[in-house]
Amino acid sequence: MTAPPDDCLARNEWVCGEYLSTRRRIVLDAVVQHLELTAVSVLIALVVAVPLAVLARRWRWAAGPVLALTTVLYTIPSLAMFSLLLPVYGLSASLVVAGLVLYSLTLLVRNILAGLRAVPEETRQAARGMGYGPVRLLLTVELPLALPAAMAGLRIATVSAVSLVTVGAIVGFGGLGNLIYTGMNTYFKAQVLTASVLCVVIAVAADLLLLGVQRLLTPWESASRAAARS
Repeated sequence: MTAPPDDCLARNEWVCGEYLSTRRRIVLDAVVQHLELTAVSVLIALVVAVPLAVLARRWRWAAGPVLALTTVLYTIPSLAMFSLLLPVYGLSASLVVAGLVLYSLTLLVRNILAGLRAVPEETRQAARGMGYGPVRLLLTVELPLALPAAMAGLRIATVSAVSLVTVGAIVGFGGLGNLIYTGMNTYFKAQVLTASVLCVVIAVAADLLLLGVQRLLTPWESASRAAARS
């Protein structure tokens, strides 16, 4: 019995609207898991990266070891990373989150540290002269001025995490990667293409969202660009 000419699923076509209409719930669940894994991983990495970057800025001797450690972690292949973490976290979402956190640290620590180092020393001295203590100086002067570099690192780390989440399919927690993995095993073209396109859409949307947040948090950057163009 031949497939109807309008049945793109039966013909196993790459582009098939019928796939989305018949598997909307499956795709939505995969997207939600993908977003959750990405957001949790990047947020945890950011919480860890800020103190590490501040530590490396305050004590120069610590910068080398911190950067070296995070760089080494980034060079470990994802499959090897998950294998090393498997005895600790088992086959769980925590395994994927832990791996993504370690990968994100390199990008975040380097950019936050670069932003902190770029704060003019005369600005720090002026703040100290006004009675700012170390904590107030960090929170109200250094971190705000380091925001452009920090946000650039956050954007790269987020886009990278969106991509790396798919590797979690090997342990059953890969978001859209689960669909890509099963689709490749069964040569289900529409599923592979749909999940892949959605990964790209999520990455682009996340990058644009963070770019908008960056512009809201750093209005002086927009003013500087406008002044440079005029």
